[in-house]
Amino acid sequence: MNTLSSKIKDMKLAPMREVSKTLQIRWYRCPIDKKILRDLMMPSDARGLFMSLGHLSLWLATGGVTFYLFSQQMWVGCLVALFFHGTVGSFFTAPHHELCHRTVFKTKWLNESFLRIFSLLGWNNFEIYQFSHNYHHRFTLHPEGDREEVMPATPSLRMLYLLQLLTLNIFGGYQSKGILPTLQNFVLIAANRFDNPFNSWGEELYSGYDEHRRRASVWARITLLFHAIVISGSLAVGQPILAVLISGSPFIANFWRYIVGVPMHCGLKSNDTDFRKSVRTITLDPLSEFLYWHMNWHLEHHMFAGVPCYNLKALHSATADDMPAPRTLFGAWREMRETWKHQKVDPNYAYDTPVPSEGLPTNSRDSVATSIGELGPAYLRS
Repeated sequence: MNTLSSKIKDMKLAPMREVSKTLQIRWYRCPIDKKILRDLMMPSDARGLFMSLGHLSLWLATGGVTFYLFSQQMWVGCLVALFFHGTVGSFFTAPHHELCHRTVFKTKWLNESFLRIFSLLGWNNFEIYQFSHNYHHRFTLHPEGDREEVMPATPSLRMLYLLQLLTLNIFGGYQSKGILPTLQNFVLIAANRFDNPFNSWGEELYSGYDEHRRRASVWARITLLFHAIVISGSLAVGQPILAVLISGSPFIANFWRYIVGVPMHCGLKSNDTDFRKSVRTITLDPLSEFLYWHMNWHLEHHMFAGVPCYNLKALHSATADDMPAPRTLFGAWREMRETWKHQKVDPNYAYDTPVPSEGLPTNSRDSVATSIGELGPAYLRS
């Protein structure tokens, strides 16, 4: 099937430094009272600590239980605990994402400290992501400028893929982190090679930004060194289980992270100036919403990306009259799978979300409404 995503991978892509000068998108944003929006954009150290320490505490608790059961040779219980530990660790991409926006904490050093903690533990390179994700927000599902999410994508439920997601993710895939591609990318970036730094990106992401490219390489080396110390130290003390629990957790039991993460854009329209057509909000149970750092309110996040994640539900309430109704997780998957069946016949088909208003793009340059937080250098965000 000659899909848009395969075309992107085969294209010789222009450097993003040049694309940013010519690609200007006038987005439609739902009307909202400016005072309400300003209040919702206020970060809170207390709520940021609750999110960050809460997530880390769950990871430490599940890891501690797994270690104890392993030491007692209670194998069935150990495997069950390891599954939950991996599930918590696989969601480390969520705090990494939100902390890259730098909207979580009022106190900046807290944001920077937890960003590095979650980046190390989750095998994430925030130096690359701040560039990549900046473009994803400015040019959402416009493939000339957004190569984080290139549609159409397949909401796969193949048995062999699900087996990988339920156990050890070796080869990776859409919305899942595999050992081999992650390790390969970190080694290449550490060697200052950016052939495939993130999703569909290549050398064009950092072309013309030599200093930021150097910093991305340095962080890749720090990450590899950190995990090399963890793994060698675990072996040296005769506890290889520690390497599994610390360095291996993002690659174990990726299933729920995959199920929750795929609906955000999959099956929706590319090259549209209305976020409501290219982004999907879903409802989740409280624990899953916590682990996902409230990114299930994804449409609200894209429309007003300067709002901290813990205020997104309130943001939805403030804009609900002009928003499509949130999908359930099951409903979103049914919608994606039906869309995918259409795309096997017509690769250009995408689900057209019904919306309450026409959603004409505006010329608004309101700095509050258009803020995406401190996502990358200031000159990238303008």
